[in-house]
Amino acid sequence: MTDMEAAIKTVVTTFISSSKGKDNLDKKGFQKLVSKQLGGIMEDTNSSSAVEELKRGLDENNDGKVSFQEYLSLIGYVANSLSQSKCGTNADAS
Repeated sequence: MTDMEAAIKTVVTTFISSSKGKDNLDKKGFQKLVSKQLGGIMEDTNSSSAVEELKRGLDENNDGKVSFQEYLSLIGYVANSLSQSKCGTNADAS
């Protein structure tokens, strides 16, 4: 298995584990996933109000839960932010 394949598998299995096999992450599952899995690269992951605000921003259909597709938006945002910081670029440098 390549590094990329392993990373994708981890992204998927982390969601499935955090959602307990359901289609969506509820408030508690999302809070736990963010604080345990993203605390090293995101700020305020231990702040329940900050994580709730993040969840609301991801919740495109306003159902109070985070679907896999909405979760992928978070992963994409975090990956993009990490890439920009590692490459020394910013969003205005295009």
